[in-house]
Order: sequence, then C-alpha cells, then structure tokens
Amino acid sequence: MLRRDFIASASLLAGGLITAPFTGNSESLSQQTAMPKLKKSLGYGMIQEDIPLLDKLKLVKDLGYDGVEFNSPVDVNLKELVAAKEQTGILLPSTVNKDHWSKPLSDPDPSGREFIINSITRSLEETKELGGDTVLVVPGVVNEKVSYETAFNTALESIRKLIPAVERTGVRIGLENVWNNFILSPMEAKNLVDTINHPLIGFYFDIGNVLRYGWPEHWIETLNSRIIKLHIKEFSRKKMNDEGLWKGVDVELTEGDIDWAAVMTALRKTNYKGEWITAEVKGGDRKRLAQVSEQMDKIISM
Repeated sequence: MLRRDFIASASLLAGGLITAPFTGNSESLSQQTAMPKLKKSLGYGMIQEDIPLLDKLKLVKDLGYDGVEFNSPVDVNLKELVAAKEQTGILLPSTVNKDHWSKPLSDPDPSGREFIINSITRSLEETKELGGDTVLVVPGVVNEKVSYETAFNTALESIRKLIPAVERTGVRIGLENVWNNFILSPMEAKNLVDTINHPLIGFYFDIGNVLRYGWPEHWIETLNSRIIKLHIKEFSRKKMNDEGLWKGVDVELTEGDIDWAAVMTALRKTNYKGEWITAEVKGGDRKRLAQVSEQMDKIISM
C-alpha cells in the first residue's frame, strides 16, 4: 500500500497529530505546529539495580523518566510487564528487535531472512500489547561477504514483506543508523525510507552514531518528518582517533563533540513529532540513572 493511499488511517494508527483549522490567529498556528515537549526514556538494560521488575519501573519513574525501552521479543512475562506499566504510570513507547544483528534483513540466506521477518513480526505484536508504537530495526549489514547493493535489495524486499504485519498491528518500524557499513549518509537514509514509501515505516535516528562520519543536525535536516524516534548518546572524535572507534562513545552526555544546541535547533526546525528521546548510554544504579536524567534535561532545554 502506498503512502498516498494509506495516510488517513495511518495517522490514527500511529497516533498522528490532527490539528484544528487555522483561524487566522498567529499564536494559534504556533501552538498547532510547535514541537511537542520531549519525553525521556531509557533502555531497560541500563537499570542495574538488583530489584524486581516493578521496582525498576518505579525507580526510573521517580527519577523523571517517562518511559522504558525493552529489547524484543522480550525476556519477561508480557502480562507482568503490562501490569507493572499500569501500576507505575511508566510508558513503553518502543522496543528494539534483538535478532536483527545475528540474522539481518539483508541476509543472503532466505531462511535467515524468514527468521528475522518472523522475529520482527513478533516484536510488532508485543509492542502493540505493551501500548507502544514503534519497533527499532537495523535495516541491513554490509560486510566482506555481502555487497552494498545486495544488502540494499534484500533488505528492501524483507521490509516490504513486513508491511502486512505493520498494517495489522498499527505499529511502526523505525530503521536505525548503526555501524553496519550500510546507509552511511542522510541522503541514503532518506532514499531508503522514500523507496519503501509507507507512512508507518520511518527512521529511528541515533544522534551519536553518525558523528564518526557526519553531523547529526545535517541528518535531521534531510530526514525531517521521516524521523519517528530518537536515540541519544555522546561521541568524542578525539577518543576515537586516540583510543579506537568504540572508545568514541565512552564519554558523558554533553562532554563530547556533539553540538547539542544545533541538534535541538534542527529538531525544532523540522518540527519533530516523535515525542520521545531514549538514552542508550552506560547505565548503573539509582545515582547513575539520575545523572543521565539530568544530562538529558540539560540537552532538551537547549
């Protein structure tokens, strides 16, 4: 189904914003188009207190987080998780499919692609049950055995096979930029989303992942409304150059090379409607998670 044929129902399925007609009042127009206040989330694995699930969700709620992102298919009982969500008031806006690295959508082996399509389908179903609206998916992997063109074509074919499950659940797929030698520029990311051409398939933009070969504010400008969710981490080019690639992310939020003021300006200019910004950094105990929450608040206020 093409974007133009599906857009009306998709806006409801994805929780799209429906605004009142413009009345001629400039203040009213500003209120309609303003970027919603960002909600803070974090990966469940970051919560490293040795306490039950319910208490973990209470903990992050007390620290100012609005949501938690789980890997999916989830390792905990879904009914227990839904009950904990309802008791704490924490939201579960998105999940991360946990199988897309071992068997990517671009796998040359048809059986591998079938496995990951089934896994992502299950993630879509679980996310709907949890009250979320997005599943993060790595679109493909390029390596010495899988060429860029092969990865693009097989990934595109696999994603299209997921469209019936996307439409059935009303849960979106957010394709994320990672260090997978694939989709290395914002123009490529834009082209991939536009080639798929479905309103419930967009981009889950990781702000920190692009700094090794670009600037996140440039990606935001190009991807624009295609961005449906945000991951946040820091990156230091100096640490990358001096200590190795993976050391680049071993730096506190606001203490690396990302121009967070430029990032927030770009998000406001593009009127980001995804609402959520989810931390993907080193976790820890209550004190550490409180520190990350404060760092996120500082960035959001820029």
